[in-house]
Amino acid sequence: MASNRIGRINEEIQKELASLLRNLKDPRVQNTMISITHVQTTPDLRYAKVFVSFLEEGKAADALKGLKSAGGYLRRELGRALQLRYTPELVWELDDSITYGAKMMKLINSLEVKNDDGTDED
Repeated sequence: MASNRIGRINEEIQKELASLLRNLKDPRVQNTMISITHVQTTPDLRYAKVFVSFLEEGKAADALKGLKSAGGYLRRELGRALQLRYTPELVWELDDSITYGAKMMKLINSLEVKNDDGTDED
């Protein structure tokens, strides 16, 4: 039962943070396409690990620094939006699963398919 509650809280945190990221004024965050892939909250609701993915890998380090510097503002706004006893401290983690998936798809698509007779398929 508690894990179901934590799952709902994780989803709410993810939705609220996604909407709050649009309002950030930090140019490191504004000029980058950011996707929150998932959130993991500890059972005591003290910490929430937020996994983010970036469209442009070159801007990922700067954007992650921008998110960490805006952490206090985001936590305060999250506390206003969610009615929880404790607002979790946000811990930002880089999630490279989307990049890894795109790399794997590129490798799979680059393979040549052979017919039964040994000729390449067009």
